[in-house]
Amino acid sequence: MGNHPDTGLATRRSSNYLFARAWAEGRSYRTPAPFVRALKSHPLVSQGSLSRLLQTAAEAWNRLDYQRSIDTLERAARLDPANAAIHLELGRAHGMRYDYAAAEKCFEKAVRVAPQKAEILAMAGVHCRNFNRYEMAKNYFERAIREPKASTDTFVKLAELYERFHFLKEAGALVDRALETDPGCALALLARARLYRSTGNLEEAERLGRLLVSNKDPSAWSTCIRGWYELGAILDRAGRYDEAMAAFLEAKALIRPNAGEFLAGQRTAHERLKEAEANISADVLRRWHESSAALETPRRLALLGGHPRSGTTLLEQVLDAHPDIISAEETSVFFETYLSLKRGLPQDALMLTVLDSASPPTLKVARDGYFSAMTNFLGADIGGRLLIDKNPSLTGLVPGLIRVFPEAKFLIALRDPRDVCLSCFMQPLPLNQVSAIFLSLEGAVEEYGSLMGVWRTMAARMPNPFLEVRYEDVVQDLESLSRRVLDFFGLPWDARVLRFDEHARQKLVRSPTYADVAKPVFKGAVGRWRHYQKYLEPWVGKLAPFIDAFGYA
Repeated sequence: MGNHPDTGLATRRSSNYLFARAWAEGRSYRTPAPFVRALKSHPLVSQGSLSRLLQTAAEAWNRLDYQRSIDTLERAARLDPANAAIHLELGRAHGMRYDYAAAEKCFEKAVRVAPQKAEILAMAGVHCRNFNRYEMAKNYFERAIREPKASTDTFVKLAELYERFHFLKEAGALVDRALETDPGCALALLARARLYRSTGNLEEAERLGRLLVSNKDPSAWSTCIRGWYELGAILDRAGRYDEAMAAFLEAKALIRPNAGEFLAGQRTAHERLKEAEANISADVLRRWHESSAALETPRRLALLGGHPRSGTTLLEQVLDAHPDIISAEETSVFFETYLSLKRGLPQDALMLTVLDSASPPTLKVARDGYFSAMTNFLGADIGGRLLIDKNPSLTGLVPGLIRVFPEAKFLIALRDPRDVCLSCFMQPLPLNQVSAIFLSLEGAVEEYGSLMGVWRTMAARMPNPFLEVRYEDVVQDLESLSRRVLDFFGLPWDARVLRFDEHARQKLVRSPTYADVAKPVFKGAVGRWRHYQKYLEPWVGKLAPFIDAFGYA
């Protein structure tokens, strides 16, 4: 998860995408060193001119002028057609704009002109993975490992993808090949520990976990952090909760020195959410809701929101098994829709100002653009089906959804706030503006209060239909809960939703809980917080209003 500076909300995006990363982190773009080295080919213009073109492309992307950015990159590729790096960047740009066919063409050009194929194929795989085309990524990684100079890391990256595709035997074989080449490969050891844990071999998993965290090599810092997280998960699974908490705290301690600027950014995000709470009244929401008559034919759209780690992935998989529903999992599409409304306004414009200033023609363009992007992302015609945008991070942007889609419905996943905060704390997330606040249980509680506080305020004010669903009720009686949700959406009963695990095994799930949702419902995650009650105790008072309001007292 990343955090968008304009909304203060999390959005899943490519952590390596150089233009999007600069845009999302609110800083100017500079050509990274590997890219500069790649420019030393034989272009038709000077390297200085080519660098200026790339800078122009980056600046256009930062202004959200995506087409100009892509056009400029295409010009650069024509001027230096033997530069594989430029073709890779152009493919990545197309992928970030949901044009996956164009992305693939660019990646294939990069492979053709590259003297060393293995690295370029692997990078294409990384880019595809980062813009969520895992099937494409798998294809490039599979081609990469067939090259003579394929790295051990490439074998491990493919193994991680195979895990997501539920090819555990094949994943294990790839990890073994990596370890045969390099017995000390930290990424391979980490993957093997995770595979041992997933198959219940906790003794071997722990042995490898402790081996990872004993590595004092500064270059292995990142893998050591992941090793502590994995060791924490192993010990938690073994019921050794104090030792598990100690492992998680070791991981946090290694990350914390680098988290200062991200924590400051998240505090700003919380302030903006408070401003939205204060300024967007029930009258404003009602006015926006009633504006639907000025828009086109109503769309069938629902947000599946709530706080992260509240069971949204399970609900999505259940509902996606219904033939009249199609779901999209944690895309950045609506964040981009919101930003399109902000063009021409000051950078620090309030959410109310941005949304209130949108004219009907602007809203129509935004609506069409959203569904067009979603169609491309899904790779399927939405048609007359109900589109469920599953994205907990959009919960704080509910007013924006009401403004652009006054006809939208809202399905909000709830879970015991103590379990939610504990689960967020335990996740091995890369450091960014959202994950930084989960470096402590206190921060996790603060984040929960901010996001779900906005939801409670808007739920009381908005005229749109909404339904709150508790995770604990889903796992207790899936059929009754499913019937209730389908009735809310006006859809007929279909027993396939009860076999959601079979459906999930046939598709790729992007959430960290991809392994769990491919299994039948289980109740093991309910009340997990009790194992760590003494660690939560100092902060649980701040959760009391939500524990009471959501029925967990």
